[in-house]
Amino acid sequence: MELALMSATEAAEAILDGKVTSEEFVSACLDHIAGIEERIGAWAYLDPDHALKQARAADQALQEGKGIGPLNGIPVGVKDIFDTRDMPTEDGTVLHAGRQPAEDAAAVALLREAGAIILGKTVTTELAVYAPGKTRNPHDPECTPGGSSSGSAAAVAAGMVPLAIGTQTNGSVIRPASYCGVYGYKPTYGRISRHFVLQQSRPLDQIGVFARTIEDIALIAEQLMAFDDRDPDTRLRARPKLVETQAQEPPVPPRLAFVKTPVWDQAETDTKEAFGELVAHLGENVFEVELPEIFNDAVEQHRMIMEADLARSFKREYAHGKDKLSAILREMIERGQQVLAVDYNDAVSRIPVYNRALDKVFEWYDAILTPATTGEAPVGLESTGSPIFCTIWSLCGMPAITLPILQGAHGMPLGVQLAGPRDDDARLLRTARWLVNSAGG
Repeated sequence: MELALMSATEAAEAILDGKVTSEEFVSACLDHIAGIEERIGAWAYLDPDHALKQARAADQALQEGKGIGPLNGIPVGVKDIFDTRDMPTEDGTVLHAGRQPAEDAAAVALLREAGAIILGKTVTTELAVYAPGKTRNPHDPECTPGGSSSGSAAAVAAGMVPLAIGTQTNGSVIRPASYCGVYGYKPTYGRISRHFVLQQSRPLDQIGVFARTIEDIALIAEQLMAFDDRDPDTRLRARPKLVETQAQEPPVPPRLAFVKTPVWDQAETDTKEAFGELVAHLGENVFEVELPEIFNDAVEQHRMIMEADLARSFKREYAHGKDKLSAILREMIERGQQVLAVDYNDAVSRIPVYNRALDKVFEWYDAILTPATTGEAPVGLESTGSPIFCTIWSLCGMPAITLPILQGAHGMPLGVQLAGPRDDDARLLRTARWLVNSAGG
């Protein structure tokens, strides 16, 4: 196997056993990036010398017998909305060009604590909303990689780096992972601190991860799940044993609820056909379930919350640099400025109501099975595609993962999304592994 294409789990074991050094692994990743970055454009900032300096320090720590973490020597791509004390964080906008934070975001600090090498900053859409950056889909450069975590998904898919982190307010982890054909996982709301990460919407913003195996998804996510009193929505609780649990066989075959959602009419024909075949293949393990009528307006409630919060979070950018914002972001901010406080508060208050309704589904089913996207990555680089099949689960703060086990009519990846009960992340990953094995992935 080419060194750069090793999984994070394989590389961590090889480094620990002395079969390869972090410097060798990072060098292989950098060489691979040098050969294909011009075509894909996954990186907003990359300093090979700095990356190798970190790798040499990780190797020295291992040689000296110092305590090392589970990610020791493993390179990670970081979406360019996470503050990094040693790299610029420009948030995908010229309005923040040259911005150099003084401190790391909590997630970045936890990666360093686990021994990871912060390889560089991956491309984000403008202020992590919808206007695309320079990144192209590794499977077809004429197609979008999705967004807003465009560079993170593309970098992992292209074998530039085994792991990357991103964020999701609507579909910004699941959608690009689906389009690029990798695993993308968004944990339960509040599981990972958002301290010093660009804020769009406190009720909706969530951090997620990308990898090429479920084992690697569990490896990196487990390191990030630590309480942080600087994020008021994290809670003091033990880290879930993601790595251990995902490797186990379920005690009984999981029962999956196939949920088309109220937006099934937006799914493309080959998506509907592919899921029909998958459901038929899974047989007695999957049952079609219709969501209660209260979910018919969930997409609109999410839109209201998100746009009102964009207006608040980007008030300064709008006031001082309106002409430098994309038309789509200006329109969203301007709609958000018109949202009444009573309507906003009513929308936010519905989130626990939706979750109580979903709790009844999870009394009978282990996870919800649904598309990750409407279809394959659209041709063209003017947009990042529709996040509509992620909206309900993002609004409800449920853990969700997309699995690269289907293809569309044009041979491009088509993600299968699993969503689980809040705070049951480990079981969701175990169910995901079962599904991949059952589908022959």
